[in-house]
Amino acid sequence: MLTVVAEICIKPGRRATVLEAIHRLIPTVLQEEGCHQYDALVDHQAQVPWKHNSPDSIFMLEQWDSLRHLEQHQQMPHMDAHRATIKDDVVDVKILVLEAAEK
Repeated sequence: MLTVVAEICIKPGRRATVLEAIHRLIPTVLQEEGCHQYDALVDHQAQVPWKHNSPDSIFMLEQWDSLRHLEQHQQMPHMDAHRATIKDDVVDVKILVLEAAEK
């Protein structure tokens, strides 16, 4: 099982628009083979000194059975359409693909 954390960096003031597009996409992605989780998260605006603030980012938390499933996901037509929809609002995307550490 792989866990993906993707940070989608959004132009200031455009986060709500991109979130709407993501929320429309989520049910379709959850139907993909090998997908166990596909959630959008946003920064909690806690004012504590040890927290990194990311008010213009959306974080995707995903779980996939394998790298093959994740690669198939990236090539789906609905993902191409989604990326085209949000491209003018996105500044950068940073993707981490994580696995459980051996004990």
